[in-house]
Amino acid sequence: MHGFIPHGHGTPIVAQYDARMGDIARSAVKLAKGDALVIVDVQNDFLHGGPLPVPRGDEVIYILNRYAARFAREGLPVFATRDWHPPNHCSFLEQGGPWPPHGVADSEGAQLAPALRLPSDTVIVSKGTDAGREAYSGFASSELAALLERKGVKRLFIGGLATDYCVLNTVVDALGCGFAVFLLVDAIRAVDVQPGDGDQAVAAMTSAGAVRLRLEELSG
Repeated sequence: MHGFIPHGHGTPIVAQYDARMGDIARSAVKLAKGDALVIVDVQNDFLHGGPLPVPRGDEVIYILNRYAARFAREGLPVFATRDWHPPNHCSFLEQGGPWPPHGVADSEGAQLAPALRLPSDTVIVSKGTDAGREAYSGFASSELAALLERKGVKRLFIGGLATDYCVLNTVVDALGCGFAVFLLVDAIRAVDVQPGDGDQAVAAMTSAGAVRLRLEELSG
């Protein structure tokens, strides 16, 4: 199982993506009102020692901390998604799913990585809380879209784990909801169940309209 896995959101990807994003990507990007950082599923279960470790997944923590600090300095919102599954979630092997148990609500493994240095007002968004529904995307059956709209967010800066699953689905859904998306390519890592899955996911996200970005490309 690999690649984009729809969750039934049903919203088409925005066809008219702002052509100026290409020019922005070739120059320094300045953070502004209406921007938000979204950190996807950097949880203990997906790090070294967990039941579903993403190869080199721990490497994203340092760089995400730097992004979070930049957003905090600018007074911009930070969101962090997390799998928060019931013990009988449909994605678990025991229920016929593809994965070992992970992200079980209130477990140590479901906690965000302790090395993450998130602003005190970071908004935590739980997903996968329905035992019968998968939720690769941070928008899947969650309040993320409503929270972003409430804060007047227009552009999302998205990083985390894993490139070829939850990051991919979150980015595609964000674009489908009408947000401009910067993909933080220095702050994502892939599972690569099949070799090249991560690269294919990045290509799919950029083809859909996401703009690749690295920390050094942020102005200031």
